[in-house]
Amino acid sequence: MADNHAVVVAGRRIQAVVPFDELDSSIGRIDLTGRLLAPGFLDLQVNGGGGQLFSNSPDTDTLRLICRAHRKSGTAALLPTLISGNVKAMQTAIAAVHSAMESQIPGVVGIHLEGPYISVHRRGIHQERHILPIETDALDLMSSLTVGTTLVTLAPECAPLGAIARLVGSNTLVAIGHSDATYEQALAALEEGACGFTHLFNGMAPLQSRHPGCLGAGLNDERSWIGIIADGHHVHPANLRIALSTKPKGKVILVSDATAAAQCEISEFAWNGQTIYVKDGLCVLADGTLAGSTTTLLDAVSYLVKQLDLPLEEALRMASTYPAIAIGRSDEFGYIRRGNAANLVLLDETLDVVETWVDGIRYTFFEKNGCSDDEQKI
Repeated sequence: MADNHAVVVAGRRIQAVVPFDELDSSIGRIDLTGRLLAPGFLDLQVNGGGGQLFSNSPDTDTLRLICRAHRKSGTAALLPTLISGNVKAMQTAIAAVHSAMESQIPGVVGIHLEGPYISVHRRGIHQERHILPIETDALDLMSSLTVGTTLVTLAPECAPLGAIARLVGSNTLVAIGHSDATYEQALAALEEGACGFTHLFNGMAPLQSRHPGCLGAGLNDERSWIGIIADGHHVHPANLRIALSTKPKGKVILVSDATAAAQCEISEFAWNGQTIYVKDGLCVLADGTLAGSTTTLLDAVSYLVKQLDLPLEEALRMASTYPAIAIGRSDEFGYIRRGNAANLVLLDETLDVVETWVDGIRYTFFEKNGCSDDEQKI
């Protein structure tokens, strides 16, 4: 954001960005001196937050609480994420998101269906009994949300020929993830219409000299975006640097993969019948398997700036502009410009959130207490 400019907000949208000396004197002003105004964050992978999990309770009340929890850390829009479950779970989750968007619950802009059409061998915490073969009815169901964005994570080796193209033809975005696909299978999926990779480095085979696999395809392909969980646990900082230096600018995006433990001080929680333990910022099963994260996009931005010396402006773009471009909604999100949604985050000099704006409404927050903060609309 340029200095000595004003952002004019009218209703849910940004009306103008103008120099101070051109601002109409009749317009009310908010002094942001000494603070940074950035586009509100857009998180494409949010399992939960504030003690709530979408997979456990896929309803509008849960969505409202999850969005509220992440709003405290500057996330103005998100895709609630459903991990592998049965067909009924998908139907219920899609219906909940549709209802949330129709009733304008602030922050919900679509859904991310992470599974159940993934590799048994790279399932992570997804339970094997929930992993299913792709059938025609499933393709119709995954594309049935008529509002917002639908993002589907699947394993290409588990998808019949034409399945990805059919999803894409129904305005559904497809990302490769939780996959044991070969390099060639991953490239074929991209040719068929897949556009990105879900939490690269996690849920896939490591890079090998003669078998680059999904990881190699994600790093080598210039067209696709890659999601990264930058929390200091999921991906080694050296691998983050490799990804940032390998992919074209704008193709590395931050995701939180947040669970109920994000913005919530808990030591364990249940997730699809499994107990997840929280310790030292990690969410794990009893055997040590990673199970989502405790992080937020603000945490990820701070990590990149402080641990990788990435310029703040680029880290902020990775949490806002690039995700918006990735899902084809940069005309709504990710930029401070005329016509875009008035989704903004106001940061102080220590990168703490002062306010978050969602669709033109200002939110400020009080001290954290367990899993709940008091939130106030201004």
